[in-house]
Amino acid sequence: MAIRNGFCYHAAMIPQPLDTPEIQVAQQAAVAAGKVLQRYFGTDFQIRGKQSYNLVSDADLEAERAIVAVIRTAFPDHAILSEEEYTQTVLAEHTWVIDPLDGTNNFAHQIPQFGVSIAYLHHGSPTAGVVYDPMRDEWYLAARGQGAFHNESPIGVANHERLDQTMVGVGFYYDRGAMMEGTLLAIRDLFRQNIHGIRRFGAASIDLCWVADGKFGAFFEFELSPWDYAAAMLVVQEAGGQISTCRGEPLRMVRSSVLASNGKLHSIVRQTIEPHLPASC
Repeated sequence: MAIRNGFCYHAAMIPQPLDTPEIQVAQQAAVAAGKVLQRYFGTDFQIRGKQSYNLVSDADLEAERAIVAVIRTAFPDHAILSEEEYTQTVLAEHTWVIDPLDGTNNFAHQIPQFGVSIAYLHHGSPTAGVVYDPMRDEWYLAARGQGAFHNESPIGVANHERLDQTMVGVGFYYDRGAMMEGTLLAIRDLFRQNIHGIRRFGAASIDLCWVADGKFGAFFEFELSPWDYAAAMLVVQEAGGQISTCRGEPLRMVRSSVLASNGKLHSIVRQTIEPHLPASC
């Protein structure tokens, strides 16, 4: 562990409970991105505003290029879909869906809650997923049919059967109108069912992995992009959880609402939040 500008930085320790070529490349790429993010974190860097509350930074762009360089070296013919600079199709036989910095707003405000998300899709379906938290040096990993792991330990979803037994995670899209209001109403109705609490941490890929790891019984957000959820979607599924749109439909690697749960709570959470989902979602 190193300390710079008052912040602690971890040297990446790569766990290897899964040994598929795609997992190995995804982990190498995540380490490369993590080093970029650690170098920028807590320093002055340029912010480019998509809107005043939807930010992109030099760190996003450099981390994305670091990921792509690793993937291109290993798989030069694979397609890449990413948040910032790569817009190839998920309909290709081999596609990587990447978010180099999930939680840019946290990052920009020196809040150490953000992640690197990298998924490999075969014919549009995630078969390998890595979510890396470079500040804690924590990994979430999954490969289709081989389970989900936190670092080197297998994980599974919580066993909660009722909302009054569980904590719920939530995300807010950048919309400040009907979507925001609907999310707040959904939170109100969840509280009325005596959930233990709501948590909004600002990095959906990590939030979804926390469903897989049993920390949350459920998580929802009314709009996410594929790079936000592609890797964590597989982690949730391989941990025994359920993930869908907030209307209960299958996720299709397009911008969509997302609901993840331990499975037992999926129906009741969906019934609670769906009435507040804007028609456009």
